[in-house]
Amino acid sequence: MNESFEKLRERCIELQKQEPKLRIRNIAEKLGVSEMELVAAGCCGVESVYLGSDTKEVFKELKTLGEVMILTRNEWCVHERHGSYEDVQVGKGSIGIVLGPDIDLRMFFSCWKTAWGVNQDGRRSIQFFDETGTAIHKVYCTENTSIPAYDALLAKYKADLATLPAVTAATDAVTEYAAQAPEQLRDNWLGMKDTHEFFPLLKKWNISRIAALQAAGNDLAQQLGKDAVEQMLQLSVEREIPIMCFVGNRGMVQIHSGVVKKLLRTGPWFNILDPAFNMHLNTEAIDSVWAVNKPTRDGWVTSIEVYEKSGELIVQFFGVRKPGVPELTEWRTLLESLCKEPLAA
Repeated sequence: MNESFEKLRERCIELQKQEPKLRIRNIAEKLGVSEMELVAAGCCGVESVYLGSDTKEVFKELKTLGEVMILTRNEWCVHERHGSYEDVQVGKGSIGIVLGPDIDLRMFFSCWKTAWGVNQDGRRSIQFFDETGTAIHKVYCTENTSIPAYDALLAKYKADLATLPAVTAATDAVTEYAAQAPEQLRDNWLGMKDTHEFFPLLKKWNISRIAALQAAGNDLAQQLGKDAVEQMLQLSVEREIPIMCFVGNRGMVQIHSGVVKKLLRTGPWFNILDPAFNMHLNTEAIDSVWAVNKPTRDGWVTSIEVYEKSGELIVQFFGVRKPGVPELTEWRTLLESLCKEPLAA
């Protein structure tokens, strides 16, 4: 293993000489290995401590760290949030939740495989990876993090790394969906009492999200221009409308709630750059943008959903709301202004 790590480090150093601005995720892609393998091998200025495969137990310890910066991403969007882990709910099942004013998460632990303590050029973090070696969630120390608690966490869970945890080659999972949405879809949609009933609705009829949106009718799901996200964010800043931003991957959904203030475009990336919240969206990856309108016990709830070309959800936006509280009128008005046809109300 040490010999293979040495060869990987050599390849990494050579690539960094050629392209010194590459991030570790991009280096892994160019070298044809996983990011976890680079972490394990100590590439890219990394010193790592293997924390084993009991990722849920490591995750439950994060509340001891105090303020941190957390990062969850998919291929097309990055979500970064400062805060502290407060109400951490992790039971025996594969689903967990973190609730708090700053850190708001939904975890899907079935694909979580390894945890690592990482020190990259002095920047310390806890990082979680799936079976393909792809990062699910990263937790970075800040100037307000308890370093003694971080060190104690590493010491408590440090595990033997005699052999590198197995890495499964990533494959594009192809789901066979029904050829088209059924006629009953619209009636089922109109019968929803909670936004969380949407995913079970898709499973019931074995259809993709995009197929459901296309079949629902423009009063329930309406396609917008690809620049609608930027328009929405600009208007939400101007009008100081608090929004919710959801970004996820197969193991995690990370949520920000609040008013956003600073927007900036950098090449293909459209960014939110606030002190406690950053989002980086690759707008070149956007294939379609939808205004989505769902009935609930609290009235209609609208969102903007952004998809890439294969139908994967990139990012979702809502107006800030809690169960039992109606949708913000200002958010609804903003979203309706982006639609060419009226939404059901």
